[in-house]
Amino acid sequence: MFTLAQARHLVATLRPRVDELIRLRADLAELRADLADHGVSVLGGRAELKSLEARLHAVLEELHQHDIQVKGIAPVLLDFPGERDGRAVLWCWLEGDDGVCWYHRAECGFAGRRPV
Repeated sequence: MFTLAQARHLVATLRPRVDELIRLRADLAELRADLADHGVSVLGGRAELKSLEARLHAVLEELHQHDIQVKGIAPVLLDFPGERDGRAVLWCWLEGDDGVCWYHRAECGFAGRRPV
């Protein structure tokens, strides 16, 4: 369980990893498209593709080790289990957010997001 302050601190602390995840996601998309269309890419070939995939999975594993729920990578969506007013919630961070400024009840999902 995370307090809101802990979730905010963890997002700030892990921001370099999240930024790396975003770069890896973009490189993978471009490399896959180039290889599918032309069989070659300035980003490399099959070996580089596998390396990027491995690095992306390593970053995701690092986030999971902090008990962060990764709900999506395009865009990056992170949830942090917590409690608000005696009710279980997920503190929610979406790529592009300045910080953790949203929450939702676990059973409501993203559609139930509310400002903190």
